[in-house]
Amino acid sequence: MPFNGGEKRCVGEDQQSDSDSSRFSESMASLSDYECSRQSFTSDSSSKSSSPASASPPRVVTFDEVMGAARNLENMTLVHEIAVNENFQLKKDALPENSLASRVKRIVHQAYWDVLESELNADPPEYDHAIKLFEEIREILLSFLIPGSGNRLRNQICEVLDTDLIRQQAEHSAVDIQGLANYIISTMGKLCAPVRDDDIRKLKATGNIVELLRQIFHVLDLMNMDMANFLIRSFRPHFQRQLVDYERTKFQEILEETPSALDKTTKWIKESVNEELLSVSETGLTPAAGTSSKPHLSPTLVLNNSYLKLLQWDYQKKEFPETLITDEARLQELTEKLNQLKIIACLSLITNNMLGAITEGLPELADRLKRVSAVLLEGMNKETFNLKEVLNSVGVQTCAEVNKTLVERGLPTLNAEVQANLVGQFSSIEKEDNPIRSLIDKRIQLYLKSLLGLPSPQKCLPPMPGGLAVIQQELEVLGCQYANIVNLNKQVYGPFYANILRKLLFGEEATGKTDTSSSAN
Repeated sequence: MPFNGGEKRCVGEDQQSDSDSSRFSESMASLSDYECSRQSFTSDSSSKSSSPASASPPRVVTFDEVMGAARNLENMTLVHEIAVNENFQLKKDALPENSLASRVKRIVHQAYWDVLESELNADPPEYDHAIKLFEEIREILLSFLIPGSGNRLRNQICEVLDTDLIRQQAEHSAVDIQGLANYIISTMGKLCAPVRDDDIRKLKATGNIVELLRQIFHVLDLMNMDMANFLIRSFRPHFQRQLVDYERTKFQEILEETPSALDKTTKWIKESVNEELLSVSETGLTPAAGTSSKPHLSPTLVLNNSYLKLLQWDYQKKEFPETLITDEARLQELTEKLNQLKIIACLSLITNNMLGAITEGLPELADRLKRVSAVLLEGMNKETFNLKEVLNSVGVQTCAEVNKTLVERGLPTLNAEVQANLVGQFSSIEKEDNPIRSLIDKRIQLYLKSLLGLPSPQKCLPPMPGGLAVIQQELEVLGCQYANIVNLNKQVYGPFYANILRKLLFGEEATGKTDTSSSAN
């Protein structure tokens, strides 16, 4: 039985091996900082022929090539999701209950089963539809058997559900429909996952033969889904081992069919280059005499700053880099969580500044205030969410919780002026240029930037900047998830980024086609 054995141990997306983490340094050897010579950027170790980042004229792309690229991207996205999401599983699509499609499907299916019932109740019975059903059931049962095994059961299924024999029996009105159904149910019980045992018991208790056949198909559909998810779990370790090479190869195919497939990625990295150049010019650091007029920038720093921008991305308005499409949903979810954590940290900092003498030594009160903030801020990334109103409500609730604690200890409650001041400061956080909000944002960016600089974030986390203690646990978890996404992305797309950075930082023509075998070891 394919489902009754123990499942294979799966590696989570946050459990990358040291050999995997070294791939980025191999594939982007030419992207090390300026401790390495500039010649490493012009070497041919990871690149060949021409690149979409070059100035060569665009070639005409056919419709078939576009569709081929779309299929490659779809396959690559699916494999990526299976490999990094250990909770990934297929689910049966359900049509909306009152939709037209749902009603049509229900009517057609009911008509089919009504025809079957009328045939079996005829005198003499007609078995044409029933025989077709048994033939389909036989093929489904055979599909559950692992190739090369189960020959005895395979032969038995073929013999019992031999449609030629059933047709001969039908000619003499000697078909034992109930007996065949009982055999099918017994075989399903041998092949199904343990989670379907209750469904099998219900089948055995079904008296009406037409309803029984109908429910048999329903359970077979569920078993098909179980089989698909079992295979996904079985192949996940293989996908994880091969993911880097697979994604890089697939993306190279996309790039060859759609030369503009790195345009958004180039724009994303160029924004960071321009920001770094502006930062250098504002600090007054100019190149030495006799050198290039363009200041030297660290490619690693530029790329890491590009990744940091993803956690401040406007997912509704800005186009996402092509090389991160497979992780767009994950990064958007992390961004939404991070936005909520930022506000919670701001509220905590204001509360400590204004009421520190009262809340000090009362960790249970601090935890309660944090929970209140988190609950009220739920869904803050929705367009209909009114942040200012919610912050006002958080302020009122915070005052109520603090006053309740003071009363319990026989102390005077907060006066009206203090409460109004607290609520007002909470509401002011709604503005993005609020000094406290800007401070918290800078400290979070500093922490995440330090995290990206570590070779293995799971083993050694950077120190938490001041003012973030209230969200430390959540920020560490979020930071590790983020770093895992970034590190895997660097391993896969490092050579493509190297080509882009050669052109942006040194004015060189990118050398193009990536050697997908360069990181095989």
